Amino acid sequence: MSAAVAANPGNGSQTVSRAMQVLRLVACGQELGVRLTDIVQMSGLNRPTVHRILKTLQAEGAIEQDPLSLKYRIGPEMVLLGIARTRRFPLLSVAGTGLAQLAQRVGDTAFISIRHGLDSICIGRHTGHYPIQVLSIDVGARRPLGVGVSGVALLSCSPPEEVQAIVDANEVRLAFHGLAPESLLQRVNEARATGYAYTAAGVMPHTRAVAVPVLTKSGAPLAALTITAMADRLTADRLASVVEVMQAQAHSIGQQYSEQSDMGSGS
Repeated sequence: MSAAVAANPGNGSQTVSRAMQVLRLVACGQELGVRLTDIVQMSGLNRPTVHRILKTLQAEGAIEQDPLSLKYRIGPEMVLLGIARTRRFPLLSVAGTGLAQLAQRVGDTAFISIRHGLDSICIGRHTGHYPIQVLSIDVGARRPLGVGVSGVALLSCSPPEEVQAIVDANEVRLAFHGLAPESLLQRVNEARATGYAYTAAGVMPHTRAVAVPVLTKSGAPLAALTITAMADRLTADRLASVVEVMQAQAHSIGQQYSEQSDMGSGS
């Protein structure tokens, strides 16, 4: 520890906080990576600070830089650290079977995502039996809450004042996805009213997506289930029946998770 940091512990905390902020932004790029310029703009930090943090993280193996594109990606050290907590997400053990059942019943790809801070993260994916499957995002995909129907469904379970605070905090990052705050808030209100989030224009061309929230027995938001399919598979005529199946599965997962949690806590 340097003398400067030892004299002012707050400096060390700020450095760690900024490093974690940069890591989360790098994680959003997944295999494609993220440019230094984009990290500077999304983080609000100045370029020399971001560059210094990136070089330190790179030296520790936490991130890596593509020699051709010069974009940054999560490095092997972060992957190895994550392996140490393979049981960190008990939701996956509960939802795994339910996700597979949902994909088979509907026939299309099913995803489960959770909220983590200001982001939604896909933690599971299962394909259905229809010949054409839409693999719109990968497991581990991290996006600002509200980008994609899963994020909208997750936000729809939160109080309006909390949603507004999240949207305000994510405003710069949402702009990178071409999403205006007013448009997002309208979509969240619609999802809150209908019980599901829907888009007629999915991440990939000629696809559609729908998501429903997963709640615990107490009504707390737990996750979101999403179905992505070719556009002709999620028409207005079929949407209602798909949502009904999704909501039933979401209820089952929420109940099972709550019961398992109750058993684990001894209550």
